[in-house]
Amino acid sequence: MRILVAPDKFKGSFSGEEVAEQIAAGLKSVWPQAEIEIAPVADGGEGTADILSRALGGEQVECEAHDALGRKIRGRYDWVSDSETAIMEMSAVSGLAAIWPNERNPRRASTFGVGQMLRDATTRGAQEIILGLGGSATNDGGSGMARALGFRFLDDNETEITAAEELQNLARIELPNELHLPAIRAATDVRNPLLGADGATRTFGRQKGATPDDVEILEKALTRLADVAATTFCRDQRDQSGAGAAGGLGFGLLVFCRATLQPGFEVVAEAIDLQKKIAQADFVITGEGRLDRQTLSGKAPAGVAQLARTAGKPVFAIVGESRDEEATRHLFDDILPLGRESLETRAGELARRLSTRFSSR
Repeated sequence: MRILVAPDKFKGSFSGEEVAEQIAAGLKSVWPQAEIEIAPVADGGEGTADILSRALGGEQVECEAHDALGRKIRGRYDWVSDSETAIMEMSAVSGLAAIWPNERNPRRASTFGVGQMLRDATTRGAQEIILGLGGSATNDGGSGMARALGFRFLDDNETEITAAEELQNLARIELPNELHLPAIRAATDVRNPLLGADGATRTFGRQKGATPDDVEILEKALTRLADVAATTFCRDQRDQSGAGAAGGLGFGLLVFCRATLQPGFEVVAEAIDLQKKIAQADFVITGEGRLDRQTLSGKAPAGVAQLARTAGKPVFAIVGESRDEEATRHLFDDILPLGRESLETRAGELARRLSTRFSSR
């Protein structure tokens, strides 16, 4: 019996690696002779860089940076020497988890530190940068990142704009004299555009501390940024899928860095050769903290399930909780919410259910 265990993290509780190990322990308690392969997955959110770095053989490096509130910190990302690839997450410097709830202020929070990491990797000689976009504390459309790369944002009085809320007064964007960046792939777990009901501000602003008044101000600010950027660069990226990721950082990467936005799950699946692993398994187990309608929008468990279905393999989900089961049930042969039980217990229960089904293999 060959089993592939490929879960995402249980956010706030366990990393993908920890989830996979606990599930594997439960399976082994029932099927001690089973061949179990662990392959944690991610979709562009927190933990993506760790998985990619392990798969590609990266090592951690540091650089000077600033957090979302402008405080000096050490930025950390992974460096793959063989391919001269930098792997980083925007949340390492501009993440919501790195600041206290009472400090959250998306009207002032900045992605400046992301630009500092990009600049450091470029100086190091990166041929490619892979950047995960999940977990942001920001809503500046990537303008902070661009400022760190040498762009200037000016109002009618030629005063430099340095805060997200001030972008509503943006008059022009001044380009750096020289900017040489490697290819940048931005891994995102959302498909939202920059603006509107499904955009960066109205969808994600509240969780970053935005009040209803803040939401209106920031929506105006990003609209003005998009208008001026369209005139400056002769291309309009506001409606691009993923432009609204990380408070509009997806938009900023498209416009200022000519980056490619790619579903984070695809980036991870390619790096760990997930399709081959699924083909070699008798069945697949995935999971995440909460299974709901958002799972259908590019989240890792849905990606695992789709690959398993294509390969004709049974696929099961062990999750912290399951909502909207009617919307997600078609993806899986079975869904097992934890309730009050442990991951090991649920995995063991699944193994017992399936022992008869697979006894002839």
